[in-house]
Amino acid sequence: MVLFQEIRWHGRGGQGAMTASDLLAKAAMLEGKYVQSFPEFGPERMGAPIRAFTRISDSPINLHCTIYEPHMVVVLDSTLLKTVPVTQGLPKGGILVVNTKEINREFMERTRLAGYKLWTVPATEIAVRISGTGITNTAMLGAIVRASAVINLKSLEQTLSGRFSAKIAEKNLEIMKEAYREAKLA
Repeated sequence: MVLFQEIRWHGRGGQGAMTASDLLAKAAMLEGKYVQSFPEFGPERMGAPIRAFTRISDSPINLHCTIYEPHMVVVLDSTLLKTVPVTQGLPKGGILVVNTKEINREFMERTRLAGYKLWTVPATEIAVRISGTGITNTAMLGAIVRASAVINLKSLEQTLSGRFSAKIAEKNLEIMKEAYREAKLA
């Protein structure tokens, strides 16, 4: 079976969705996969909703457009569930990874997430506890690896170590591993 995954990221400007998409693509490249990673935003300010996209495939990718029917959606800020149609184009049974502690049935019904493979992770809590900042991108990467087999944890570790200085990489690796452990299927 040939791997072809399309992932759409929803976040706010400054949360690191674009960086996370790029890091995921670079980790997949280490595994010999073909990748695309690109953002979609205009002149938004810090905190405005943005989207980023990642394609990963075992064969060359000939598409060069926005992802309309993703296999997975990643939401870095759960407040976006109220204002942005994050599940648009995601088929029932598709993977949805959300930064939230709230995982009960009432939450799923209120946010209309029933019918998806919903993975939750308290990414903000983890990031603040370990690094002192609420930037959740590396936590969400750990949750993605737990939720799907799109890449392996070792490739992601290698990518993070190569991207950041030793001190910052150490904290981000700790955040990513903690999120991997704490991610749960609702």
